[in-house]
Amino acid sequence: MPTVLITGANRGLGLELSCQYAADGWSVVATSRKPSDELAQLGVETAQFDVADLDAVERFGRGFDRPLDLLIANAGTWGPMRIESAADGREWAAALTVNSIAPVLLAETLMPRLSEAKGTAIAITSKMGSIDDNGSGGYVAYRSSKSALNSAWRSLALDHRAKGVIAAVLHPGWVQTRMGGNNAPLTVEQSVSAMRQTIERLEPNDSGSFLNYDGTPIPW
Repeated sequence: MPTVLITGANRGLGLELSCQYAADGWSVVATSRKPSDELAQLGVETAQFDVADLDAVERFGRGFDRPLDLLIANAGTWGPMRIESAADGREWAAALTVNSIAPVLLAETLMPRLSEAKGTAIAITSKMGSIDDNGSGGYVAYRSSKSALNSAWRSLALDHRAKGVIAAVLHPGWVQTRMGGNNAPLTVEQSVSAMRQTIERLEPNDSGSFLNYDGTPIPW
């Protein structure tokens, strides 16, 4: 039975990822900041820690004790739209921790388990992290933290390619979640189904890629 670890699994994309992988017979380890009734009802293995706490991230990653076929680093936050005060700057730093540093630290600490399984490491990013795509400005914290994630995950892919681990960043599309809003064109079910198909198709040459949910490349 393959094992998948999903962060930010208590709602939205993370919860739907947990539902679909559990339904397909995977062993699901779902993490969140707080206990979740929805995850409890799924019967999956759960763990509670805050990805903003890097010590907790490291402890969890180093303590994971079995081969890991798939990591999906999904937890994320918005941060301030503009940086106009010291308080905004502190919130920006917090967004960088959650969106950029924590996923990479988790992947690095889990790398022995991913290598053992010749597994795949996926970070859920955003097209808003594409510098090429930024034609409107704003959302400085979110955009920059996802750009940093993209760059760091690319290095992660190159650093561990020889171990047989595939690493890529995926844009889930504009999805009807709390962050995406009700006007988004994709449901969480549609986005997750498409991303799972893309993940299943990944090959070693795809490692280090920035991909849309349907598998099409996105410019950096």
